[in-house]
Amino acid sequence: MKVMKHGCFMVSKEAKVKGRNAKPLSSSIDFNWMYKAMRKRFGFLDWWPGETTDEIVIGAILTQQTNWKNVEKAIANLKVHGLLSIKAIANADPYILERMVRPSGYYRQKAARLRNFSQYVVGNHGSLRRMLSQDAQSLRKELLGINGIGKETADSIILYASEKPVFVIDAYTIRIVDRVFGIEYKYDKLQAAIENSIERDVKLYKDFHAQFVELGKRYCKKEPVCSSCPLSAKCLYNRHLLSSFDEAQVTIKNYN
Repeated sequence: MKVMKHGCFMVSKEAKVKGRNAKPLSSSIDFNWMYKAMRKRFGFLDWWPGETTDEIVIGAILTQQTNWKNVEKAIANLKVHGLLSIKAIANADPYILERMVRPSGYYRQKAARLRNFSQYVVGNHGSLRRMLSQDAQSLRKELLGINGIGKETADSIILYASEKPVFVIDAYTIRIVDRVFGIEYKYDKLQAAIENSIERDVKLYKDFHAQFVELGKRYCKKEPVCSSCPLSAKCLYNRHLLSSFDEAQVTIKNYN
């Protein structure tokens, strides 16, 4: 058994494989417990940042494939140059827009997506407010039909900008559920599982999503910090790490 450093102790590569391939435990999928454990550690998280609805939507597009710190820089640029609105972006010079959003990465692609989205909104609805006034199902269908708007971006816009209860699934959520319960869900299935398990409430959805993001940033990273994670007591991944640690200790003892 090859032993490698992981967090604050040594674990084997085999432990990682076991953690990902653990059999589904449908009876143990307790999302309410997850939320309460994370909320107890992090408190209420007021997310998503944004002073206006336009800013929230623009941020949802800019945050694709990057972290929020980079998005903040791009948003600051847009604000300074009077481009932090859907109508302004719809009429913006493409090259100026590219320079403004450059800090967020993939700046040519994102500038094009922002401009395309903004022109679509203005051309088809006249205003963002009018577009967002639709019911969640109709709005989601329309958003997903716009080039560059995927499920996570669409659901972020629906939840945070239009204030309708649609749970946002991101990479952190998928990773955490995979590790804690040993089940690797696809987007739609995980979204349905969470929505069917907790109260249908916009404020709760926002905070729960923020809790997942905070846990993913602090503890459930690509190389997780399991020892101090608030979900470690019931996490299958952590149990396999501890089991592997015990096995490694025996192996080292026998080797010596």
